[in-house]
Amino acid sequence: MKRRILVFFGTRPEALKLAPVVQAIKDQGHFEVRSILTAQHRQMIDQVIRLFGIRVDMDLDLMTANQTLASLSQRLMGRLGHVFEKYHPDLVMVEGDTTTAFIVALYSFYHKIPVAHVEAGLRTGNKYHPFPEEVNRRLITHLSDYHLAPTRAAKANLLREGVDGKRIAVTGNTVIDSLFWVRDHLKKTYPRFKSIDFSKRTILLTAHRRENIGRPLVEITRAVRSLLTQFHDLQIIYPVHLNPGVQKIVRDNLEGVRRAYLFPPLPYDETVYLMNQSTLILTDSGGIQEEAPSLGKPVLVLRQVSERMEGARAGALKIVGTEARRIVRETSRLLNSPRAYSQMARVRHVYGDGLAARRIVEHLKRWRV
Repeated sequence: MKRRILVFFGTRPEALKLAPVVQAIKDQGHFEVRSILTAQHRQMIDQVIRLFGIRVDMDLDLMTANQTLASLSQRLMGRLGHVFEKYHPDLVMVEGDTTTAFIVALYSFYHKIPVAHVEAGLRTGNKYHPFPEEVNRRLITHLSDYHLAPTRAAKANLLREGVDGKRIAVTGNTVIDSLFWVRDHLKKTYPRFKSIDFSKRTILLTAHRRENIGRPLVEITRAVRSLLTQFHDLQIIYPVHLNPGVQKIVRDNLEGVRRAYLFPPLPYDETVYLMNQSTLILTDSGGIQEEAPSLGKPVLVLRQVSERMEGARAGALKIVGTEARRIVRETSRLLNSPRAYSQMARVRHVYGDGLAARRIVEHLKRWRV
């Protein structure tokens, strides 16, 4: 009888990183897999489900208006009993550092069901940056039985925290599997961007993290205005997160600004298209820090700390914080210096080679899950 794996995801990044794993499990045929959608972020995750053709076996549909972390945790914990009673899993798989992943891991521990953690071992060392992700992933580590680390540095973090090395596997990051698949299936153009002239130098901007809402995001928008004033051949494209706090600041400061193009959150294939078209990227996203180097795009990280320092050490990205003056200085350096730009753009494959999902399945078999 095949061992049954329940795979849980509730946000777009989780779905992007687990879609290739679910497919690899199905292709291999050694396990039976069921995909459980918590829908922590409804609108954005549905795009990924359609793009990758993910078959959702159960949709808990947890998202509510103005939800808090506490209310989300309470609702999810209350509904997991039905899921586990229906599927009787031999293993539960979670990804990354979301509240969904932490609560599922905790519930599994309560019922003595082994947990496999995809993208294990990322750390910043600061429990409030990013919030609540840094604490979530630390707790998931101590609740997990199998640790699928994306890089050697992530494995080293786990070993320092006392995790048994025999239960750790370095696989690469599965988001690169998804990225390469989407890149190879992109359209030549998308109607949404028909008015944009991509022969101009283009910056893709994403900024939405909780710790950046408020003054930091105001500083980021100030930097955008300054850059557009200094560089007349520059345009900035900003898909604006649905969070009302983000929407208000961005609309107040950038709406109507010439050559600043504001869009709603985009489907993943359109995001990859924009990354491909961009000169460089400004972001506070974790996923884009991993994806952009694989496309040869320099990344300036709008955060104080990052759990993805491999890219910084390799020279593919640089942490610049959220002060407008520094953002402008570092962006201008890349725009003005072909040498500085090429040094960052030539660094690739920091986070994976597109084969991570296959490695995960092989390690699960080797561990005799």
